[in-house]
Amino acid sequence: MAVALGAILLSCTNEMKNPLLEESTVKYGAPQFDKIKVEDYEPAIKIALEQAYKDVDAIKNNEQAPTFENTILALNYAGEDLNRILSIMFNVKEADTNDELERVAQEMTPELTKFSMYTQLNDTLFQRVKAVWEMRDSLNLDQEDARLLEQTYKGYERNGANLPADKKAEFAKIAEELELASLQYGKNALDATNAFIMHITDSTEIADLPDFVKNSASSEAKERNLEGWVFTLQRPSYAPFLQYSTNRARKEEIYKAYTSLALGGEFSNEENIKKIVELRIKAANLLGYSTHADRTLENKMAKNKETVLSFIDKLTGQTLPFAKADVAEVKAYMNKSQEGDMMPWDFSYYSEKLKDEKYSINDQMLKPYFKLENVKNAVFALADSLYGLKFTPAPDIPGYHPDVEVFDVTDANGRHMALLYTDFYPRASKRGGAWMTEFRGQSFSKDGVERRPFISIVMNFTKPTETEPSLLTFDEVTTLFHEFGHALHGMLAEGKYESLTGTSVARDFVELPSQINENWAYEPEFLKTFAKHYQSGEAIPQEYIEKIVESKNFLAGYYQIRQLDFGRIDMAWHTLTEVPSESIEEFETKIKRPTAVIPIVAGTAFSPTFSHIFAGGYSAGYYSYKWAEVLEADAFQLFKENGIFNKEISGRFRDCILSRGDIEDADVLYRNFRGRDPEPEALMEKLGLIKK
Repeated sequence: MAVALGAILLSCTNEMKNPLLEESTVKYGAPQFDKIKVEDYEPAIKIALEQAYKDVDAIKNNEQAPTFENTILALNYAGEDLNRILSIMFNVKEADTNDELERVAQEMTPELTKFSMYTQLNDTLFQRVKAVWEMRDSLNLDQEDARLLEQTYKGYERNGANLPADKKAEFAKIAEELELASLQYGKNALDATNAFIMHITDSTEIADLPDFVKNSASSEAKERNLEGWVFTLQRPSYAPFLQYSTNRARKEEIYKAYTSLALGGEFSNEENIKKIVELRIKAANLLGYSTHADRTLENKMAKNKETVLSFIDKLTGQTLPFAKADVAEVKAYMNKSQEGDMMPWDFSYYSEKLKDEKYSINDQMLKPYFKLENVKNAVFALADSLYGLKFTPAPDIPGYHPDVEVFDVTDANGRHMALLYTDFYPRASKRGGAWMTEFRGQSFSKDGVERRPFISIVMNFTKPTETEPSLLTFDEVTTLFHEFGHALHGMLAEGKYESLTGTSVARDFVELPSQINENWAYEPEFLKTFAKHYQSGEAIPQEYIEKIVESKNFLAGYYQIRQLDFGRIDMAWHTLTEVPSESIEEFETKIKRPTAVIPIVAGTAFSPTFSHIFAGGYSAGYYSYKWAEVLEADAFQLFKENGIFNKEISGRFRDCILSRGDIEDADVLYRNFRGRDPEPEALMEKLGLIKK
């Protein structure tokens, strides 16, 4: 829902100027990040919120009979500028937060939830929506309008519109508490991550580390005005330490710190998790569902928890023997030089050594060929080859942080398609991980003016040092390809309504564009075009390319079980009918034990930092990564059969998937592209775990 702020802008005095409320002077109406200050958010939200209420009340109090235009379309555009401001604020909060921004988010959340509930639980509004829905067959709506009507009506149903008045009040209270608990969960996870450092001053403790790891740790220490080397719990710091260090005590220290984040202590998320789970159960029960999973899966491809649990169990049964064999192989390799059990902090080191021995390849060898700038240009070139997109630096368009670079994206005909914001390096103000988001989605204004998307991709790659540029591991290369696949979904969106375009699709379908894009990173034909040594400029040796491809499925069974375990933990939390009395660690350990292929360490748990499901949009949805892998494995076969740069196939993928958003159900979109339903065995075949 959106809001027009024309009247508000006219009423603003010079003293009240607020860049979030002014019409943007930046090209394409992009956010004025060079002018926006933290203190601008709260007053802007309050003014936009006031107007949003007026827009909703105008629909509610309309004395004319309900029509598609005066009810469904009007609701679509109500609160529009409020949403615009919130998209800016909450995205910046994830990537460049501070205490004041966190305070604003916390303080405004109850007011925002109140407005959301005022709209969703308003019986007069719902009766107008319902009246339009019941006359849908006689309205002669086009496909997009019909879909907007359907999603609007079903959205009201799923969010409590049919509840009696007293239950609506209870539902609204639950929604507010849930938003606040999720915000606090995310803040605790970030604060806990930033609270830990492993400070090393004895050079003998890091003597065996590669130069790129030592240089990065040295730079981190200098930024903190410390001597020696500093390792943090940001992935580019702790992961290489585990991968290359022979200092077992230090590896145990950093592993346990990472896997016990927010599990007790000052930034504990234990109570937040139980509160979130309890509130989700209560909300589901009020709406007539037995569990949160039943509620959320209803509009996904999988449709219900039974399908999801069956999917996870079947893949687990097929994969577990391979995972056990993978771990046994690594343990046997370890025991050649070190007796005893292999602990989790040993696995990265010995699996890397084993990979090097089997394939004569490792990250240290490959990183010099994957300079971030070259990989970024490669994903741009791929988008050009497949979809005719061009990326032109736009230094006149401000980013929200000095690290952010902005690109003007155009198609083969010169049409402006999107702005792309790239943000690659870790910092204390940014949460961990990698993600794609948008400051504005594809839509048309109510006056018929097209508004192309503002897309952002955010990573946590190793920062350049005094002696080296940012060099990526191959895993980081595929991460960039993955997030860029999401970005393509946003940039190539077509359609009238933001709620139906781009990545606004079923959660278990949204990972298809991202995961299929990873495939090109393994294609020799494409690798040769960009993998060049950052110093000499020499192309990556052919033997390295062959080894990358050959080692692609190294430990595929282990990593698949790991992902399936995350999905199982998610479903365990969200198929509960009551909050468990046991601790977070005890609950999670019970779920992991049947499929554990490496010892479970006491005092550790993943749930306290599982932001995807407790502070993101993946609750009862983490299975979707594997679900979408089945789709992409099946879909990429069509590219392999016809040529990985085949214009006809890429054009069909764009027309049937990337540009269509949520205009039709995901299974229909997939069949339109592939000509049939996906073949479930495609993923196991791709991973080399079964043969055709």
